[in-house]
Order: sequence, then structure tokens, then C-alpha cells
Amino acid sequence: MKWSDFSKLIKMRLTLLVVFSASISFIIAVKANGGNTWGSLYSTTMWINWVKLVVGGFLVTSAANCFNEVIEVDLDRLMKRTMDRPMPAGRMTTGQGLVLGLGMGMAGTYLLGSLNILTGLLSVFSIILYAFAYTPLKRKSPIAVFVGAIPGALPALIGYVAGQPHGRIDEIALILFAIQFVWQFPHFWAIAWVLDDDYKLAGFRLLPTGKRDRTSAIIAFAATLILLPVSLLPYLNHNAGIILAIVSLVMSLIFIYQAFNLMRTLEISSARKLMFGSFYYLPVVQLMFLFDFIGK
Repeated sequence: MKWSDFSKLIKMRLTLLVVFSASISFIIAVKANGGNTWGSLYSTTMWINWVKLVVGGFLVTSAANCFNEVIEVDLDRLMKRTMDRPMPAGRMTTGQGLVLGLGMGMAGTYLLGSLNILTGLLSVFSIILYAFAYTPLKRKSPIAVFVGAIPGALPALIGYVAGQPHGRIDEIALILFAIQFVWQFPHFWAIAWVLDDDYKLAGFRLLPTGKRDRTSAIIAFAATLILLPVSLLPYLNHNAGIILAIVSLVMSLIFIYQAFNLMRTLEISSARKLMFGSFYYLPVVQLMFLFDFIGK
């Protein structure tokens, strides 16, 4: 298999974003426990387990994407953005894709489970929810975005739980999950607005009303408003300092402005700016949380 085909099969950019998110949460978890869980931030043990998380997370996410494409292979042939993926293009059979997905899923789950059992269980839950709940719902109802936002936000939770030898979900873990969960909505809807014509070819219904209208834009705008206080939770709960608060506020206001422009113009160009804004928003806020938290 060519590297370009493998990259398309596993949705490389999405997979790397997932791994990045989990990595940030992992390091925050180590710091949150005083560096006495997997050792300090400078211990060999900690970084060995970080590598397990990165490789395991990469494999599990790749497996979920692979299963998604096995299930949607006939639909992928209908859309311009997906018709050149290896399975719809005929360069790989669905049987080969299934075997590869199973192999990556089992290997990734083993690595994550070796950190602690809860990390392994959450990774399996993420695969099942993404591939077998979100995927079929995309053609049935806009509720698919809500369902998809759960596995979309789980990497932040998985990374945090992986950062502790016995696995524990605490206040910081829930905050990390909440930020990524709420962020999913304007992110998803901006993409769905830009690609709506292509999505309709496959019968996907991802916009809140099922079409590009003002109601869909208003709901996307409301999601960015909700994200503002959620992004400030680390500061409000004294888990981070004023630096994170300022950065989160600025990033959220930019995000809100972009969503407002979509609501005002209803243009694809505005949705595209919101979409690109979402690509910057999450990593910037997560990195600032990490730097601010480590510096405390």
C-alpha cells in the first residue's frame, strides 16, 4: 500500500489532531498528580508511557476511521472529497480494510490498556461509538453531530486517564473533555456548511436544520457563546492562571465573531473562516492550558 493511500485511509490530519489532544492531557495529568504518578515530567518511565499513548492512540483512531470507511465505502464513492480514498477507488477491498482496522484496533487497545484498564476501555468505547453509532446516524438525523462529539472529545479524557497508573476521572479531566466536547459543535457545523453540497450526494444530514439557513447559523453561533465560559473553567476552578484566561477569552471572542459573520452573511466563505478558526482554537487553548498548568 502506498503511503498516500494509508494516509487517506486513516484520515491522517484528523488522527494527528486526536493524538495531539490526548498527549496534552496526558502531560497535564502527570503534573496534576505532583509528578508522582508515572514519575516526574523528566522521568524515563513517564516518557515511555507517553510513547505508548501516542502510538496506541494513533492506532485506535486509525482503526475507528478505517471501520468508518468500510461501512461508508459506497457513500464515499458519491462524494468528490472521498471518492479517491483507497476503498471507494478500488485500490483496497473492504475485507483488507476490515482486517487492517481490526489489527490496528487490537494493537492500539493493548498498548492503551497496558497503561491502565480504564484507558483501554475508553478507547474501545470510542471506536464503537464513532464507527457504529455516529457513522450510521449521519444519514438519519442531525443528532449525529451530538453523538459524534462524544468520541471526538474522548481523546482529551483518555489522555488524562492514561497519565495515571490506576486511571482516575477528576475535575480537570472533565474540564478537558468539556472544552473539546463543546468545541466539536461549531467545528462540525462549519465543515458541514462548507461541504453541504457534497454531503447531500451521500444523504448526510449534519447541519442543525439539515440545510444552510439562518437557523443553522444561529445554532452554530450559540455554540461558540457556550464555549466561552466553558473555556474559562480551568481559570474559574483555579486549575490555571490568568494567562490561560486571557488567551481563552481572546480565542473565544475571535471564534464568536467568525460565527456571527456566518449568521449575518450565510455565505460559504464565512463558514470556511469559521472552520479554519476551529482548527486553530483547540490546539492553542490546550497548549496554553498545559503551559500555564506546568508553570503553576
